[in-house]
Amino acid sequence: MTEPEAELSPVRHFRQILIWPMLMVRGAGLDPHEPFWMALEREPGTAGWFRVADEFNTAPNAFLEKHYKEFVVFLPHVQRFLYGKGRGTAAHAETETPGDSARRVYRRRDVAALRLVLRAGQAPIDLTVHRVDLCFFDDIDVAFLIIEVYAENLPLATALDLLYRFGRVYPTGWNDEGEGVHNALSSEWLDAGGRVLAGSDVGARDRYLAFTHEHRAPPLSMHWAFLMRPLALDVSDEEAPIRYRQIEYHRMPLMAYLAVDNPRTIPRDVWVRLGLVATVHPDEAIVSHDPDVADFEARYCFDRYWVGTERGPNSRFLCSGRAFILVGEARDPYFKDDQRGMLAQFRHQYLLMFLINHLHRATLLTFSDRLADAIHGLDMRDSESVRWFRNRIRDTFESFLRFTHRYWFHELSERPHMQALNRMCAGHLANDELYAEVKEEIGDMNAYLDSDAARRTNSLFVRLNVVTVFSIIGTVATGILGMNLFALAEQPAVIRIAWFVAALAGVTAILFGAVMLSSRLSAWMDVLSDDRLPFPKRVLGLCKGKRRE
Repeated sequence: MTEPEAELSPVRHFRQILIWPMLMVRGAGLDPHEPFWMALEREPGTAGWFRVADEFNTAPNAFLEKHYKEFVVFLPHVQRFLYGKGRGTAAHAETETPGDSARRVYRRRDVAALRLVLRAGQAPIDLTVHRVDLCFFDDIDVAFLIIEVYAENLPLATALDLLYRFGRVYPTGWNDEGEGVHNALSSEWLDAGGRVLAGSDVGARDRYLAFTHEHRAPPLSMHWAFLMRPLALDVSDEEAPIRYRQIEYHRMPLMAYLAVDNPRTIPRDVWVRLGLVATVHPDEAIVSHDPDVADFEARYCFDRYWVGTERGPNSRFLCSGRAFILVGEARDPYFKDDQRGMLAQFRHQYLLMFLINHLHRATLLTFSDRLADAIHGLDMRDSESVRWFRNRIRDTFESFLRFTHRYWFHELSERPHMQALNRMCAGHLANDELYAEVKEEIGDMNAYLDSDAARRTNSLFVRLNVVTVFSIIGTVATGILGMNLFALAEQPAVIRIAWFVAALAGVTAILFGAVMLSSRLSAWMDVLSDDRLPFPKRVLGLCKGKRRE
């Protein structure tokens, strides 16, 4: 970015939030019925993960106006999902406790700062770490690592480069100097005393190549692996009761808040770079005839609070699904207010909206992955494999139903701007299309299992009918002889056997004749049982042998 206007627009307050979706996997020895968050609470490791009490489980004086505004912005069904269900003393017993939230947040406090070197030859940038959270959800095996950092007085070009480079869990390649491309040159987590807790190793090309060759999956950069401990990457050789897998590609979804002196001086191509920061390199030329560039304002900008005059307000939202950016005036007290203003809303309401949309996408992708794994492991020649496949599909179908009725919703808020931003984010992530695709896949699998079960049931009934038909022969034959119509008890054995064979042959002949005429007999029974016809017509139809229509 070389525009002089951009250089004259420093970012007075910069804040970035990364949310990284991961699939939780049970390690050896972990109880299959124990929730992941409970296992982490039992073994928090050296990181000291602890449960964050939500605002409703704290002292009344700790429940602030920003918490209240966050709560009331959402519709009731979203409130129950995020905060749990309340209990009134008049309608519920005193022993009934309030319903727990479906969201459980754990935090580590040892990481206090982040030191970044974006490119070779540049000075390091220090950012304050506001929080490092691990967010779990009931009924689904998806969790989110949430990292929030902030800094003051950054050049806009530096802020743009930081947004592009920070938040990549491994390098996608290396340049001639052996430096990782697209990611920061160096990243270090610092404690409160300034000591380095962990640093990146993006220049260790041989390690990444060897790990990927051995495990058919890329490793995490060391500073990200440190942040996740005691959890371990599923394909790694590190022992851990809780393991995780990457759901999407290496770029973490990001949110950013930029308070600049005068956003009206930011050129259009810088706006484009900000809006498409997850995919467009800061040094890449902007192609004007690219549809994303040509229709940028219509596709990615939300300008409800953008007037474009000195009086303002001049706050612009940029949303591409992968990134959610809020840019506004640093001199506007409401924009920088972290209790009632836009900054507070960015860190609370907008974060939850962004998190919910990525929860939808990540969960749907895990369902699709589970179906693919089930098909991959199916061997129709192995009865155990078929049984495992059937159980896996049934479990996935039940989990999908729970997800649909507990977590899947389109309406988050009655506030027009919140709902518009929610639709924009979900639209860019293509959540509705992904939901329809996964629902169809699960429906096809479930229909196949139902049809297979019906086929096996019909086959069983056919075999039972055959057995029943042939067992009738002996039953009727012995029944005839057992009626004592003929005094055969005193007859010689040869005569009695002859009578039995004769009865058996007669019953067999009648039975086979009935089977041969079963179609006509069925038609006769249909006609005879038709109570819509008078008796003479039934007899006439019986003679003609026509089936009832």
